[in-house]
Parts: sequence; C-alpha cells; structure tokens
Amino acid sequence: MPDLTFDPGLAVAPHPSGVGFIYGEDVFGPAAENRRLDDIRPSLLDPACTGPEIVYSIAMDVGKRKDRALLRSLHLLFGVVTYAAGTLGREPVRSQGHIHKVSPHSRWSTPEVYEIWSGQAVIYMQEYAEERAGRCFAVNAGPGDVVIVPPGWVHATISARPDEPLTFGAWCDREYGFVYDGVRRHKGIAWFPVYNDRNELVWQANPHYLPSELICKAPANYAALGIRKDASIYRTFEASPETFSYVPRPQLKQEVWQEFEP
Repeated sequence: MPDLTFDPGLAVAPHPSGVGFIYGEDVFGPAAENRRLDDIRPSLLDPACTGPEIVYSIAMDVGKRKDRALLRSLHLLFGVVTYAAGTLGREPVRSQGHIHKVSPHSRWSTPEVYEIWSGQAVIYMQEYAEERAGRCFAVNAGPGDVVIVPPGWVHATISARPDEPLTFGAWCDREYGFVYDGVRRHKGIAWFPVYNDRNELVWQANPHYLPSELICKAPANYAALGIRKDASIYRTFEASPETFSYVPRPQLKQEVWQEFEP
C-alpha cells in the first residue's frame, strides 16, 4: 500500500500510476471515475490550456467492510479523490466548482467534510453562484487538516503544489449530486487561482461576477461539528457513528450554518 503523509485510519491509497486506488482487504470501494481535462475546460481561465489528460480520479462509497450496512443506514458516504501533479495552463490542477444538489433525503443542499491526506490543498468557497458571489474564502490545508463546506455554497478543490499529487477523503450525503449550472454560466468560480512569474499561487478575479473580496485563511475550529484534532474523520465516525449525521441532515446544525466561516 503506497504511503500517505497522513494516516486516515482506512486502508486506501492512490495507485502508483496516479490513476485510481488500491484498497486493503478490509475495505470496499468502487472502480474510480476519472475526470479528464476536456470534461472541465469550460470552467477554466484558459479553456484551451494544456495539462494532464486525467486531472483527477474519484471513488465514491468507500469504507471498511464492517461499516457498510451502518453507513447505508446513516445515509453517509465516504469519498476519496486523488489529483494529478502538474498545472492546467497557468492554473493549478483543480475541480470545476459546483454546488451540492438538494438531497431528496433532507431537502437541503448538503455540506461536505474534507480531510487532506497527502499534498497541499486550497478549498475555495463562495456563497452564491450568482452575479454577486457573496463571501469568498480560500482555505489553505495540509495533511491532517479538515475543512468543512457549508450547505449551498459553491466550492472547488485546488492542488497547491504542481510538483506533487493531492489526495483527500470526504464525508458526503449518500444521495450526493453536483450542480454546475451557475458556475458554468459565469465561466468559472469568482476567483481564479493562477501561478505568477515566480511560480507563486495568486488569485485573479473573474470579470463575469460583480467585484468581491477574497479572504485567504487557515481552517476554522470545527469543534461544534465534531471535528477532533486527535483522530481522522473516519476514526471519529468509528468511535461515534452519529457524529456526522449533519452531513445527510444539515438541519441538525442549522444554527452553525448561519454566518458560517470555514
């Protein structure tokens, strides 16, 4: 099993080829889906850019075999993603940006709990996919860091180091789905991450939105959402399976989402 910088408490790791995953004997998981550069071009700063053909691999519904029935009963799903090294033109390797669909289970757009396993990430978020993007955040995260995306927010995951892959896990609603319409209508997220001439990651405003402010920060303290500093998010689930019930049922933490700052 290839090494990760952070131990997620789950025997899963990216394949040495950089495409797909290797699962331990006690872990279930699907064949990975691959997102190709051609799939995400419309949301990039330069849709004609060059970059890795397979931008990232994603496996949704991963876990320990002993937990399979419990995860289904709690309506929870664990996803694992690995990004290729490299760049997308002047941009880092990243996802397009989307909002989670309204789940039939809760009738809410659902949150997501990210945990970085290897590499360096920026989790970008904006409140709205409209001309006024609202509050915008770029949350810098390294191995072991947790970042939570609140319900209804646009978000994109960005690999902050072009010379190494990025791998992370996330708790999601079992009836997950992605809504891209608003982002694509504005030709991307409100702030594009780009590398300058000194190979530093900087931010360029997307002119298809009204002017906004971008706040760059470290992850917040998520103690109110059950995040512990001494355990991975999968081990936290194992110790207390109800901890992440707010992922499929965001209304359980309705007061936390008000004026939420990631």
